[in-house]
Amino acid sequence: MPERPSLIERLKLLTIGAARSYREPGMFHKLSLVAFFAWVGLGADGLSSSCYGPPEAFSVLHQHPHLAIFVALGTAATVLVISASYYQIVELFPSGGGGYLVASKLLSPTLGMVSGCALLVDYVLTITISIASGTEALFSLLPATWHSYRIGVALTGVVVLTLLNLRGVKESVLPLVPIFLAFVLTHAFAILYAVATHAPEIPSVAQSTVTDVRSVVGEVGVAGFLFLILRSYAMGAGTYTGIEAVSNGLPILRDPKVHTAKRTMLYMAASLAFMAMGLMVGYILYDLRPEAGKTLNAVFFERMTDAWGRGPSYSFVLVTLISEAAILFVAAQTGFLDGPRVLANMALDRWVPTRFAMLSDRLVIQDGILLMGGAAAALMLMTKARVSFLVVLYSINVFITFALSQLGMVRHWWQARSQVKDWLPKLGINGLGLTATGVILVSVTVLKFREGGWITLFITSALCTVVALVNRHYTYTANLLRSLDDRLLPTIASESERIVDIPRNPEESIRFDAKDQTAVILVDGYNWKGIHTLAAVIRLFGGAFRNFIFVQVGVVDAGTFKGAEEVARLEAHVRGELDRYVNLVRRQGYYGEAFPLFGTDIVDEIVKVAPHVFERFPRATFFGGRIVFPKVSFFSRWLHDNIAFALHRRLYLRGIPFVILPLRV
Repeated sequence: MPERPSLIERLKLLTIGAARSYREPGMFHKLSLVAFFAWVGLGADGLSSSCYGPPEAFSVLHQHPHLAIFVALGTAATVLVISASYYQIVELFPSGGGGYLVASKLLSPTLGMVSGCALLVDYVLTITISIASGTEALFSLLPATWHSYRIGVALTGVVVLTLLNLRGVKESVLPLVPIFLAFVLTHAFAILYAVATHAPEIPSVAQSTVTDVRSVVGEVGVAGFLFLILRSYAMGAGTYTGIEAVSNGLPILRDPKVHTAKRTMLYMAASLAFMAMGLMVGYILYDLRPEAGKTLNAVFFERMTDAWGRGPSYSFVLVTLISEAAILFVAAQTGFLDGPRVLANMALDRWVPTRFAMLSDRLVIQDGILLMGGAAAALMLMTKARVSFLVVLYSINVFITFALSQLGMVRHWWQARSQVKDWLPKLGINGLGLTATGVILVSVTVLKFREGGWITLFITSALCTVVALVNRHYTYTANLLRSLDDRLLPTIASESERIVDIPRNPEESIRFDAKDQTAVILVDGYNWKGIHTLAAVIRLFGGAFRNFIFVQVGVVDAGTFKGAEEVARLEAHVRGELDRYVNLVRRQGYYGEAFPLFGTDIVDEIVKVAPHVFERFPRATFFGGRIVFPKVSFFSRWLHDNIAFALHRRLYLRGIPFVILPLRV
């Protein structure tokens, strides 16, 4: 009789949904995003920045508003240049990875780590500022007496998006499509309407721009004019955040992934360049000035609809501002989609705990999603959801990643110039990207440092220090275990793979009886750990065990769940490793059998198969090795799994004997 699910399991089923199997036909296809949905899920961050990027840039030029045309053109050009450079990154790294992988492969692993840490902090800030801004915009439409609930609503937004992402990628994107389309349609209409109705005035606007240029140059000189334009350009740097999202999110895109990524990039670049430049042109055409208690976009929409009459004007402005508030919530989705992906890539390279590369039974990076949501909630509480302060912290880190990515690509094209025919144009595109992102990085850092930007740099530096220590421990452990493998495995091979000095005749026919004492040994590959566990069983129990069953779980993690070919390679590798153990014990005269398992959770897979093994071998005992380090430290306790102890608890409740063998290194 099947076990009745616990209350927690039933609650999980209700909120997150039933488990999925990676073996289900077409599962990769079902979970992936076509270009349109990828534009919604990954492009909302960039488009939402038009709610604060262009207004921030325009506010710097309040005395000379017509100079904003230069900033508008520069902003659009920068969007296209950065997008074109990431277009090349997608081609060069078709498996994804974005700024982290580019810097790791083309510069150095350490600079890749810096890029990854900068991205992680940026994605947490993306979630926080997007939801805080959306909440602020929403509450600006409500009575002042309700504003005390703002932080609670913002935290609720974080929780809801976290749960949606725990359910799955597509489930988290589909509900956001109407919001995204409402924003795009209302803002595109507003920009086109403004330009169309002011077409006759464009020559006079051009003349006013020339007058503004002459005035500024006359007052502060050419250098002062350029500095003013540069300052405005840099203060609107938030406009460019989110462009890197596609290269980070390649694994969740529909095959052919590179083609889908390029189309998504095209949608993102065109829409963001149009929106950022169009809004700034609209500000100029209506000669806008900031008004207390209103965003510049709100002033723009009100001025644009003045002639419509009170009813239509109010309705359009209300719908448009609500769509702005909503798109800011949608923008947080980029942090939930790409933040866990960066964490998973860093986990596969052992910069962060390996659990961050594991998939849940819904085939999502559960621990990464929970970490991003938890960090965003904590930051929301610490800053009291103050957008004015969060904006200061924002947009510095993404340009660290941008600059490192462009530097890596420039270096790559220069080194590959003898092999790549059109290397010079490619180098030129990434060179322009490096120049633009480098200038913005320096400018934004200098301008925001004293205002609070130093906090972002401090947090990023602290995170880099922690992950460097994590990697140092993993490297130490890997070297320790590798040296043991190098010493032990050749010895076994040279001695005809004798495990211990117990006389056995390899020529004797192997007798199989399922009722004999059976040792079920859990392994994680053909290595020192598995060999020592096997040797310990034979040494401690002599010839008591006649049957040896080897169980290994091939973990389908973020590094494997990229396509059917990757999973097939994993399955072949696991079966090959287990066959070596089976051949080893059979040469000693024992009966050996392999049980390859595959899934996202080692403990769950073993617990599911254990009753079947126990039913077939009624005198079976499960064995698992647990590494004991020379020194027990915080990292050895935190970074290494407790799978053996978790299995002991789960199998104990089912009446299945399980023995944990300590393995000293």
